[in-house]
Amino acid sequence: MKAMLFAVLLVFAFSAFAAFAHSPGKHVHTLYRNSPVDEFMRIHIATFDADEDSATYNAENCQIAAQLFQRQPGVTAKYWCEKGRYER
Repeated sequence: MKAMLFAVLLVFAFSAFAAFAHSPGKHVHTLYRNSPVDEFMRIHIATFDADEDSATYNAENCQIAAQLFQRQPGVTAKYWCEKGRYER
């Protein structure tokens, strides 16, 4: 029973490590917006980090989301995408 529990914990730990180690972030894009009150404010909206081999998959999805947000009636904030993960 102890061996079985140890094996399950070992598999879980390895899976968690593999998930973090597998995402190098080379094709990650992040969506930001500013504030209608402060045009220099940079607010994180979403991170696009799908595990795709295509170098443009996350970039294109981020751009589509930015355009959809921007085209909403009454929206005065600006939306844009940056390559990489969220940074303050």
